[in-house]
Amino acid sequence: MSPSPLAAATHERVVIESFLGGGEHRTLADDVLDGLTRPFKELPPKHFYDEHGAQLFDQICELPEYYPTRCERAILTDRSAEIVEITGAAELVELGSGTAAKTRLLLAAMHEAGTLDRYVPIDVTESMVRSSAQTLVEAFDGLRVHGIVGDFERHLGHVPPPVDGRPRIVAFLGGTIGNFTPGSRRRFLRSLSALLGPDDFLLIGTDLVKDPAVLEAAYDDSAGVTAAFNRNVLTVLNRELDADFAVDAYEHVAFFDRDREWIEMRLRARRPQRVTVGQLGLRLTFAAGEELRTEISAKFTPERIRGDLAAAGMELCDSLTDDDGLFALNLARVRSTSS
Repeated sequence: MSPSPLAAATHERVVIESFLGGGEHRTLADDVLDGLTRPFKELPPKHFYDEHGAQLFDQICELPEYYPTRCERAILTDRSAEIVEITGAAELVELGSGTAAKTRLLLAAMHEAGTLDRYVPIDVTESMVRSSAQTLVEAFDGLRVHGIVGDFERHLGHVPPPVDGRPRIVAFLGGTIGNFTPGSRRRFLRSLSALLGPDDFLLIGTDLVKDPAVLEAAYDDSAGVTAAFNRNVLTVLNRELDADFAVDAYEHVAFFDRDREWIEMRLRARRPQRVTVGQLGLRLTFAAGEELRTEISAKFTPERIRGDLAAAGMELCDSLTDDDGLFALNLARVRSTSS
């Protein structure tokens, strides 16, 4: 059962609901019990993003090797007015909203078009939801914000219905859809499809298949920021679950799997390790050279995104790319049942 929402207004046009509680600690514990006791150890990438992890990721986004954020921002700068004209959206729902830095370009275009009514950010970090809500209502006259502090994989059912049936955009930016394995990706897209009415649109960011050298550099930068970001997940486990990982005893590994067309990030034990996860009573061993997978990031072709959307009952309406064709923003809607 979901925890009761904790609602509070920080502004007369802001409502924040939190659906996170003690169960979130259990989620991390469950993921550790499941992922680290497998023959091939792995953890989901959502546990990267504690406060320090989020700061490191912000640094990654500014690195010269890391093009996705830069390319997606360029598309939104150039094409937000076009997106708003196509959709006529009065509302923007954003999964994994963070600081809403890129989304602000869409909100500005909606405001300029005279359609902007409500923004619904969803993020696990309550401070980010609150601060961005306050900033945005002060920036855009008349904007209302209904913030949801929660996990977009588990709390989509708490997204409020659209206002007066007016069109809305559900945005899932940053290429985050690539963190899902193919079957999970299609299941998640079906859950997004359920949020869309006949006049609504999904706006989803996808990183595109390209030269493996470009891809691998983006996930293994020369400054070592991505390596620090990757190892930070062990710090999270040490703090939250009373584990005793020797963080510096693991090296960052990133490579492009050409068969699956995805990037994998792993942590490799430099020498044999014995680890205790105190709160779970769990003892783990790592052989020298043994790897723990911490992320996959699938890269897309037009055929792949079209096929994934079709499997979720949606159709691709348009795909907008940056000038270099590195990244795409895809507009989709629920497939019409009429013949």
